[in-house]
Amino acid sequence: MAKPTSPGTPKKKGKNYTAEIRALDWASLNTLWGKILKGQTPGWPSGIAFEHLVLRAFELEGAVVTWPYNVRLEDQVVEQIDGLVSVDGMIFLAESKDLKTDVNVEPIAKLRNQLLRRPAGVVGCVFSSKGFTLPSKTLAQYMSPQAILLWHGSEIELLLGAKGGFVQALKKKHYWLVRAGVPDFNILVGET
Repeated sequence: MAKPTSPGTPKKKGKNYTAEIRALDWASLNTLWGKILKGQTPGWPSGIAFEHLVLRAFELEGAVVTWPYNVRLEDQVVEQIDGLVSVDGMIFLAESKDLKTDVNVEPIAKLRNQLLRRPAGVVGCVFSSKGFTLPSKTLAQYMSPQAILLWHGSEIELLLGAKGGFVQALKKKHYWLVRAGVPDFNILVGET
């Protein structure tokens, strides 16, 4: 069996996107969000601005964040991790998608495979700048024992506008996943 050459190496070479995003406050994140929605993020490769925005929002609220990295076995990249978020002893594996359409099943299936390689308590989060297709929402309901939470662009926009609430929303989404098996609890709708 191949041994990992390192637990994780930075995902991107060249420009330091982490340093750039960490300089942003809530107002600057909100401005960047507007640019992401318009597809106007010069200096950022496709999807990278959104990936970093999500992590920075959690970091601003005191969550411990691990920035994007690659997992290698021998000389091969076997996983590209968009980030980790640690809140109150729970670890969440992030997958972020900034697409022009709703996210389909592929990122959810990919995240499930990544979760299979980790301890059972790790929860996955798929962040979409738009939303999710019906098949992807359905698939997320049948991922047990791997737990995956879905985050819609409308939720992200609300939390950015409120200058926070990501950590509380994460806890609420996790609660409803455990309580009712709902991976797609929408914080805009609330409890029913």
